[in-house]
Amino acid sequence: MTADAGGVPAAAGRASSGLWASAWRRLMRDRVAFASLVILMCYLALVAASAAGFVVRDWSREVGVSYAPPAFMGPGAPPAPAAAPAATGGPNEADGASSAIADPLAEALAEIRRQLASAPTPEPKAGTLVFGGDKWGRDVLAKVIKGTETSLLVGLIAAALAVLLGTLFGALAGYRGGWIDDFFNWFYSVFTSIPYLLLVLAIAAVLNQKGILTVILILGLTGWTGVFRLVRAEYLKHKVREYVLAADAIGVSDARRMFVHILPNVSHVVLVQLSLHVVLFIKSEVILSFLGFGVGVDAVSWGSMLNEAQNELIIGKWWQLAAATGAMAVLVTAFSLFTDALRDALDPRLK
Repeated sequence: MTADAGGVPAAAGRASSGLWASAWRRLMRDRVAFASLVILMCYLALVAASAAGFVVRDWSREVGVSYAPPAFMGPGAPPAPAAAPAATGGPNEADGASSAIADPLAEALAEIRRQLASAPTPEPKAGTLVFGGDKWGRDVLAKVIKGTETSLLVGLIAAALAVLLGTLFGALAGYRGGWIDDFFNWFYSVFTSIPYLLLVLAIAAVLNQKGILTVILILGLTGWTGVFRLVRAEYLKHKVREYVLAADAIGVSDARRMFVHILPNVSHVVLVQLSLHVVLFIKSEVILSFLGFGVGVDAVSWGSMLNEAQNELIIGKWWQLAAATGAMAVLVTAFSLFTDALRDALDPRLK
């Protein structure tokens, strides 16, 4: 064994790297994973700025003409000019005669004309926008950013809820065993006996309430089954390991053994499942909103944009469809690639 200048063996002088440090180094050596992580951080920064009101605060404002084309397509149709007010000349002025009958509405009409004259001039609407406009003249780019906030927040919060439930149920079933394991296995079988998408649509139809919170609860309370199965298997494997038996021998409580000793050793499985469920729930939210069971009319998401775009595509207005699907495709692809790289980096068998 070689020694350094201080007489300390080189192998002993090097600090041993744990699972997370080794996984991080392997992850950063992967160029695809690094690029995916950069894209995800950009999306998260955009969502944070949108939620804080720094950008697209007035996404619903009608800033352009109806179906304003994207700027790279050239100028669109100019807005229709406002109709000129009708002439206010007296009756029978064409033939020079004056009427002796007084108009009973003359004063009211004069007051209306004064109010219209003093009203502020309407803001001119743009003929083109960066990524075009929708039917009401709202900026598609602003809608995409606001829709990214909605869809990504739904995916993250619903995935966190599902992973929390799956981890808790799996830990109880795998560690405790007995009738607790039988109960959770029966509960798991009930949920998995129905196709996932049909189960989500059925619950959404029964609740008949639109909103972001409703979508989060539907997805989070139905998507825990995959996490439960994996965490239960890990707990069955770890509860007979020497470190758990040693903790039992010195009188450590069951709760401490479950969540302080075993859980850190299976956290890599939980983290990978969290990433996978974020992608799954983003796509599920898009499907729910596209079918009319998702967010309400006062909010916007990628699914609601695709719902609007299906009618626009018939008349050749494709830019809202392209913007929403493009933003979703980039995020889902980056998340999927990063999850695959994270799973490989956390696998202790891949050194």
